[in-house]
Amino acid sequence: MPDSAGRAPVSQEISGHGDLWQRFRRKMPVAEKWAYFDHAAVAPIAGPARDALAAWTAEAAAEGDTIWPTWSRRVEETRALAAWLISAESDEVALLPNTTAGINLVAEGFPWQPGDNVVTLDNEFPSNVYPWLNQASRGVETRRVPTDDGRVDLDRLAGACDRRTRLISVSWVGYASGWRVELDRVAEIARGTGALLFVDAIQGLGVFPLDVKQTPIDFLAADGHKWLLGPEGAGVFFIRKEHLPRLRPLSVGWNSVQHAHDFTHIELNLKPTAARYEGGSQNMAGMLALGASLQMLLGYGTAALAQQVLDITDLACRRLEEIGARVASHREGNHRSGIVGFELPGQNPQQVRERCLARGVALGCRAGRLRISPHAYVNADDVERLIAALQGS
Repeated sequence: MPDSAGRAPVSQEISGHGDLWQRFRRKMPVAEKWAYFDHAAVAPIAGPARDALAAWTAEAAAEGDTIWPTWSRRVEETRALAAWLISAESDEVALLPNTTAGINLVAEGFPWQPGDNVVTLDNEFPSNVYPWLNQASRGVETRRVPTDDGRVDLDRLAGACDRRTRLISVSWVGYASGWRVELDRVAEIARGTGALLFVDAIQGLGVFPLDVKQTPIDFLAADGHKWLLGPEGAGVFFIRKEHLPRLRPLSVGWNSVQHAHDFTHIELNLKPTAARYEGGSQNMAGMLALGASLQMLLGYGTAALAQQVLDITDLACRRLEEIGARVASHREGNHRSGIVGFELPGQNPQQVRERCLARGVALGCRAGRLRISPHAYVNADDVERLIAALQGS
């Protein structure tokens, strides 16, 4: 948790100890059984998140709502941690159930006019496509820019924009390809055409650095159940403060107004913060668990986490190629991520996945390929377990 002076959380573990990642690994109970390469799907929750959930359950059973103010304070700590992670202000962060909820807040709340358009990519996850397509009845066109087997051509993206482009919406990291987009460049394109920028950050947030003060993102959403190592149903939404009047609040409820706890005072006086979009009662248990995992990850620092994730995926790519696999993800400099798609010639991806699961190795299948997505606690021994399982040994 940032302290009263605004300083970052500091872990004693990042002071040069050689067993840093082994200690991180000990905070991931899943590592006792699995070689886990599927964080881009649903990640196992971290030990601190598990403990936070258990504590909430015990308190809820023993104390009822008498302890609700304490939970509420802890939820606000989660908000502060999420803001710290992206260098935002706490009042620019809403705590929402998932990425889709954040995307729909923008898609449905934006002041579209007939003839407007939104520009996105043709390989986006469905949740970053359907909300925009759903605006067709309001006269809004969705332009899906072609990609080259996962590679994103930003010149082509820029060419799809015109004076009626109101929004560019992209995933920071492609869910199937693993291509990490240059957000600074996309932000320049948006500013150059007079559009705003929405980022689906779910496949990068937590393990890659992001500073919304330096990179002028207007809206961002990410669920916590992937790289943030939290439970499903607890995510974050960022809106640049200046856009609060622009985005029409949806699902307005008792918790949307400044006098939230005065239930007899009926006046639509919305909170002057992103919390106006939270509506009603929250998934407090999930938010407390997310806060615990955020606290843990911030202790390591995203720069260190990013390097470790890239190192382990680079190792995995080398070993995959050595056994004859074809790595399909483009592993080019800063476009690398924690996601790697690959093929084993002549083998059915789903059957290979089942074989790996039977051997204690978790990985995924996306877009007709096998996909691995290791977090920073995954080690070289796990990579060898993966290789052995892929070979059927």
